[in-house]
Amino acid sequence: MTEDEIAARRAEASSIVNTYMGWSAGASFIPLPWVDLAAVTLVQIKMVGDLASLYQVPFSRNVVKTIVAGLLGSLVPAGLARGASSLLKSVPGVGTILGVLTAPVFTTASTYAIGKVFIQHFEAGGTVLNFDPDAMREHFKEEFEEGVSKASGKSGTKAAA
Repeated sequence: MTEDEIAARRAEASSIVNTYMGWSAGASFIPLPWVDLAAVTLVQIKMVGDLASLYQVPFSRNVVKTIVAGLLGSLVPAGLARGASSLLKSVPGVGTILGVLTAPVFTTASTYAIGKVFIQHFEAGGTVLNFDPDAMREHFKEEFEEGVSKASGKSGTKAAA
């Protein structure tokens, strides 16, 4: 691959991640507790499928589902906040409002981080089957923090995606 082709593929990968960040934010507005989280998870799995297709890597929905759960599990405080914002939606009135206001930041940031770690993995020649969530945990947390900055409108410390 030429440098131009690599740059074009990287730009397309970033575009895919940005698109799915919007979809995950939208899915987080579903007012039903836990249904929103299921929808966001499906969005994230579909994003990884699109990235795998771009990088011409075989895709397994079940393997990616397990990887995504493992990565999100590494964000215990944020993961609790993500679940809490979903659960808040079950409180009539104010709960729905609070859940809808907090969930998009966490879901968008986690989608961003998942996309970025898979892009890095695929660019290094990795596949879905040899993805090691334990080895990517720290990088995932860094990307999640960058995603929180992007989702909350703060400028991050890293260059734009």
